[in-house]
Amino acid sequence: MRLFAAVLPPEQAVSQLALVVEPLHALPGAAGLRWTDRPGWHFTLAFLGEVDDALVPAVEDRLAQAARDHRPFGLGLAGGGCFGRRSLWAGATGEVAAMARLAAAAETAARDAGVRTEDPHPYVPHLTLARNDARTDLRPYAEALDGFTSTPWTVRELALVRSGGSPRYQVVAAWPLGPGK
Repeated sequence: MRLFAAVLPPEQAVSQLALVVEPLHALPGAAGLRWTDRPGWHFTLAFLGEVDDALVPAVEDRLAQAARDHRPFGLGLAGGGCFGRRSLWAGATGEVAAMARLAAAAETAARDAGVRTEDPHPYVPHLTLARNDARTDLRPYAEALDGFTSTPWTVRELALVRSGGSPRYQVVAAWPLGPGK
């Protein structure tokens, strides 16, 4: 099962972002991008990759504990950027440091459960909007997102999401954030 830990934005924030993203589809080169559908908009905290079914209960137990150890935090969607010519994304505003701590805890939880995760790298909170084959310059798309900010919300849960299949993304489990340490 291909899994990742994530924060899922609420429908209000997704709708606000969709209003800003829709005009981007008319920009030159947009037809060559692989746009992420709204149901797939999420902030990945830890990418677990292919996880053996036998490890899933341990992953769930450890992610549940990670959620209990972190308090709810405020977040909003804001602006955008690109990773070179590979992907276009929307950013985050608010208690981004709290989300980075939750991401580190999710990564540790997966490793402690026996999942081999990618090499640690600095956490960059982003919600992928489109992927690119490197032919299209994504900077004009990112610039079009400048100044965008959604209504803030309180992140109250950590989700374990399966990717692949139909629907493309499916929440396997979710745990409420606890009182924190």
